[in-house]
Parts: sequence; C-alpha cells; structure tokens
Amino acid sequence: MRVTSLLSQSSDQTPAAAGPERMRLACAALGSLLVANSYLVQWLLSPGPEVVAASALFGALLLGTPPLRNSFRSLRRGEYGINELVSLALLAALASGDYQTVGVMAFFMVAGELIESRTAAGARAAIEALVRYTPTRARRLMPMGEEEVPAAALRPGDLIRVWPGDTLPADGRIRAGLSTLNEAGITGESLPVDKGEGEAVFAGAQNLTGVLEVEVTRAGADTTLGRVRDLILAAEQTKLPIMRLIDRYVGYYTPLVLVLGLMVWMVTHDLTRVIAVLVIACPCAFILATPTAMVAGLAAASRLGVLIKNVAELELAARVQAFLFDKTGTLTRRRLQVARLAGVEGIKPAELLRWTASVGQHSHHPVVRAVVECARDVGLPLAEATEVRESQGLGLTGLVERVEIRAGRESWLRAEGVECPNSPLLPASESEPLSQLHVARAGRVVGVIGLRDQVRPEARESLTALRRLGTCQIVMVTGDRTPVAAQVAREVGCDAVHAECLPHEKVEQVRRLRARGYQVAVVGDGVNDAPALAAGDLGIAMGAAGSDVAIHSASIALMNNDLRRLPFLVELSRATRRTINQNFLIGLAFIVGRLTLAVLGYINPIVAAILHNSGSLLVVFNSARLVRSGEAIEPTPTGTAAPALERAPLPAVQPS
Repeated sequence: MRVTSLLSQSSDQTPAAAGPERMRLACAALGSLLVANSYLVQWLLSPGPEVVAASALFGALLLGTPPLRNSFRSLRRGEYGINELVSLALLAALASGDYQTVGVMAFFMVAGELIESRTAAGARAAIEALVRYTPTRARRLMPMGEEEVPAAALRPGDLIRVWPGDTLPADGRIRAGLSTLNEAGITGESLPVDKGEGEAVFAGAQNLTGVLEVEVTRAGADTTLGRVRDLILAAEQTKLPIMRLIDRYVGYYTPLVLVLGLMVWMVTHDLTRVIAVLVIACPCAFILATPTAMVAGLAAASRLGVLIKNVAELELAARVQAFLFDKTGTLTRRRLQVARLAGVEGIKPAELLRWTASVGQHSHHPVVRAVVECARDVGLPLAEATEVRESQGLGLTGLVERVEIRAGRESWLRAEGVECPNSPLLPASESEPLSQLHVARAGRVVGVIGLRDQVRPEARESLTALRRLGTCQIVMVTGDRTPVAAQVAREVGCDAVHAECLPHEKVEQVRRLRARGYQVAVVGDGVNDAPALAAGDLGIAMGAAGSDVAIHSASIALMNNDLRRLPFLVELSRATRRTINQNFLIGLAFIVGRLTLAVLGYINPIVAAILHNSGSLLVVFNSARLVRSGEAIEPTPTGTAAPALERAPLPAVQPS
C-alpha cells in the first residue's frame, strides 16, 4: 500500500539499492506462488487442511512481512497513520487462522503498490532524465595532448574537446569550432541550434555535427543542468495548502477508524467484517490525489523547459488575471532587423544596402550585423572593403570599389566633415520607432537605414492565446522610447503600454494592477526586471538557461525564449487543478461507498483489498495523463520576422 507522498521519495536510485529491490520482488513472487499453490492443492488434490494451511501461511508471511515491518518502524519512531490500518487487518486475519485470506490480501496490497510505483515512475522519468543527460567522462586538453578524465574532475578554465555524438559534460564557451547542438534537455526546445566561436553551451546538450573546443565555465552541480535538476527536485518537496491540511489531520483518522471497527465488532461480533472495514477505510486514493497530479504536472513542465520552483506557483498560474511584460528580450528578440531603406535622389535602396554591408561585413556591432544579414538574405553580392576602420559606438569607414563609405551616427558624420542634408531623409512618423544608420559615400550622405528590434514571431499568437484563456489585462512596461514601445505593443496586441520606465517605476505599475484586484504575473528577462519579478504575484523569467539571476529571481523560469510556454503554463495549471479535484472526488466516493458496504457486510477482506487498490490506481492513472501535456507545441520558427500587422490605437500609451 502506497500512501506516503510521492513528492517525498528520494530521487536517487543507486546501484546498491537495486539488490534489495530485486530481493523484495523475488519474495513477493514466491509468496504469490505459494498462496496460489494452496488453492490449487485444495481444489485438485483435496489433502488434509495442514498442507493447504502451510502453503498459504508461508506465502502470507512472504507477502505480508514488508508492510508489517514498515508499520513497526513507524511505531518505533513514534509515528502512526493510515499505513497501520492494513497492518492491523493483516494481523487480525492471521490470528483468525485464515491464512489464504491473509495471503490474497497481502498480494493485492503488494501488487497495487508495485503498479502505483511504476506508474508514478513514468511521471518522474521526465524529471530524472536530467540526471542521465550529463556524461561521466570528458576529454580535457592538456599541453601534452588530450586526456580522458571524470567529468567531476573538470574545473572552470579547463579546455575540453567534444566530438560529434558526445554530450557536453560541463557549461562553457566555444573557443574553436562550429556545430549543431541539441539542447532539448535543458531548454525544452526541440529544434537543434547552430553555435560557433564565443557562444555559450550547456552541460547535457548533445553535439550533433562538428568538433568543438570548449572552455569550461561551470562544472558539476554548478552547471545550469545541475541547478535546474536540484530546483525541480526541491519543488517536489513543496506542498500545496490542501496537502499540508491533510498531513495535519491524518493522525486523527486512524483512531477514528479503529473506533469504527470496534463498534462494528460490538454490534456484529464478525471479525471478517471488522477486517474488511480496516482495509477499506485506508484513504490511499484521497491522499494520492494531490501529489500524483503535482508530480505529473512538474514532469510535463520540465519536459518543455518550464522550471517551477514551488508547486504552489503551478497552482497559482491558473488564477492569474493580468500579465505584465518587459519589451526588450521578452516580447522582442534583442536582434535588430532592417525595416526601412531611404536614399537621396538617384540612389537605389539596393545600392545603399550593398555599400553598407560591404564595409561592415567583418564588424561585430549588432546594428551593422543586421545590415549584413539583410543584404545576404536578399542575395546582394558584397564587394571586398579595404582600409576599414571602426570608431567604437560611432560608426565605421572603409573603401568599397575604391570609394570611401562611412556608416554611423549623423552627429559623428557631421563631426567628420561629411556633408549632410538639411531635411531628414525619413519622415518623423517613420523615424521615431527606428534606430537610424546614416550612410555617406565620397563625403556626402546618400541615405539612411532604419532598423528595429525583431518582435518574437510567436508573441502575438501567445498573447492572443492568453486572452482566450481569460486574461483581463496584458500590459507592456519598458524603459524604451514611447514611439518604439507603442509600435511593438500594436504588433503583439497589448492592451496598454507604459514607456520610459525606470526599474522602480515598473514595480509601481505592478502595484497598480494588484491594487485593482488582479493577480499579476510579471514576465521579464530576470536581470534588469528582478524588482518587478519579485513584486508580482507570479514572476516568470525568460531565457533562464545559463543565467543565475534569471533562475533565482523568479518563481518560474522559462529555459528558452518561446512565449508559447506561457499559455501552456496556464493550461497546465488549470488541468492540474482539475485533475486534483477529480482525484478528490474519486477518493471520497471510494472511501464512503466501500466503507458503507464493508460495515453492512456486503464485501469480504479479499474484495476490500481489491477495491482499495482499484481506487488508488484510478487516481494514479488519472494523474498520469498530465505527463503528456504540451506535446502538441511545435518548434518556434526562429528565422522569420514578425509579419506586418494592422495598426490599431492602444487604450494607454504614456511615459511613466
């Protein structure tokens, strides 16, 4: 019988523990055979009752010893609970001399516990798979060559080599090589990602294509994977208020049932009926209602890279009425894209783009990289630039086809003596939401390139889904300029936007929403949004993989940047709460119905054992359905920009 919380079980299944487990299974199998043998001998051979009783007794002892031993240990610690009810029933049946009944009762108890544990293990498998992602060996590069060492021996600063097919043993940064990595175990993102020199990689990611040389930044339990695993397992130890309430009153339940059993004995003098009452009164299904559902919910969330640090936060997500979003890095990708090309008379946009991309094709500045990517995407042939010089944060200069090209800020170009037009090349209505890169050729400005941060392609879909789930308010709060913020808010479909906010002003916006009676979830990148994340009822950090601040500053951390995890989280929370309610109804119905039948004498101890386990199994199977939640979520299309959307006015666009 399995009535202890599944959340409190140890997650460490060591090889040393496998031997006793196999021994218990062998004893249970042998005991079952002996009990079955007693019935076969009785039916087929009709020998003396001693032979039947001996076979049944040995089988009953093998099957009944584990629950009796566990109850004895609990009593020695001064603890008693519902586990002892079945133990009393087994002892009473054993004292009556009905060894076959004892054996069958014990068999169904052991079988039920085994099935429940195996089913619960399916829910835990998604969590415990994190342990298996990290390899035990690593290839460390030394001055004398490559050596194989235990992964636990790696230290920050070590240089390791990762071959195709290997799994990264530690967090690090790529020093040489280019490869495609599968990071599904860490971020929950099913699409592999391409990574090259200078980019961060995480322990547990599988290297698919190229050879990488990685400098270790974190190893062992300090890796992102190690911390995520620890936090998930810590979440399993947390409890909902209803679970704490059950724990508080479960100690009163056993004496109450014993009094009921005594009353049945006094009225009927039927020991068989008393035994049935003791077995059937165990509220295993009722107690398993919440923990099985929470474990299954945590498993589903961890599979998609949603890190929930307290099960109460999973329950709270179902009640959120308002979402407050940061803009940069949350609704947008922190990745600029070319939005406008405006040349002076006689200059074609394609020429303007080609000149700028040619001079900047080796630059690492995000503005210039966006221009280069745009040129390559449309198939423009780039020329080789010479004498390229870059002024940090201002612009760059070079010769393209022996003509000087400059690209940068207008103020810098003027300071460099470049001739600039008297009137803006972009109308004010277009220029305000854009970052501008002015381009000069042969000492004269010939055009301007307008860039904007890319809105996440799934942002509008995700916010629409949240509104469909009943969210009353979707608000964007950002420190960016009002025109830029309003443009993004219109594209993604926010109800209101507050721009030019400092961190403490973001906190004030959260308080205003809460003062209006809303349960508020704050979604940010977990770095500059930490005060607002802490101020909300629910803090959700985006892109937490590799970020200590993100993992520790929020209630829930999304290991990737896919906003569709937000409606999934709300739906999972509601499904989990719905499953818990269903489980409680199942448990309550089974206890009341079976107890009534047992008191009236309509069921015997064997049937009581069968019905007892059937309720527990029904609860476990019902909860296990949650493990598959979110399987329909497809990979996010990361290579496309957000489509142009209808510009509708917002209810509130204001600087704070």
